Amino acid sequence: MVHALRGVDLDIPEGEIVVMLGASGSGKSTLLNILGGLDRPTAGTAHFRDINLGDLSDAGLTRFRRDHVGFVFQFYNLMPSLTARENVELVTEIAANPMSPERALGLVGLTKRLDHFPSQLSGGEQQRVAIARAIAKQPDVLFCDEPTGALDSTTGRAVLEVLNDVNAELGATVLMVTHAANIADMAHRVIRLVDGQIGQIHVNETRRKPAEIEW
Repeated sequence: MVHALRGVDLDIPEGEIVVMLGASGSGKSTLLNILGGLDRPTAGTAHFRDINLGDLSDAGLTRFRRDHVGFVFQFYNLMPSLTARENVELVTEIAANPMSPERALGLVGLTKRLDHFPSQLSGGEQQRVAIARAIAKQPDVLFCDEPTGALDSTTGRAVLEVLNDVNAELGATVLMVTHAANIADMAHRVIRLVDGQIGQIHVNETRRKPAEIEW
């Protein structure tokens, strides 16, 4: 049996940008999926505020993800037959307290691309549509799994600027998984995972803006 995580014990403060660093296979994505209610741990507990995720049924986890969580992945998972606006509307139609697709896309700088299809957008623009879709339901936590992994450095920096703005303007906690150590400079808190265990937690007192990050 392979233990993806072992003895992980941590608290994530609300309203912070938290970056989880680690090599491939270190347990980053597994931890992200457990905290986001996508996977269940075989032992231990995961809590969101006063909710024990382990006590929730599958339907309860679905409601938790719908009401509290947004996801952004490395590959954008957009519907190719839908425009940017329509991709975001997929979420706003089921969310309890959504913002309009137009506002969400405006927050990520795509006001002029509302009616463009994914094939008409660059990789960075597609990722920004994915972020707009995730934030349109106004989640408490935004989980990002290698959000710049498929992008060049200039486009990746622009996407990080968007995530930084989302954290500042909406107050959403941003939990980002990456193997790119330079991204840690923008985080309030950095968690390093090694072989499924927490190697170090660092509180960043000298945060840098994404535009200042060297690639």
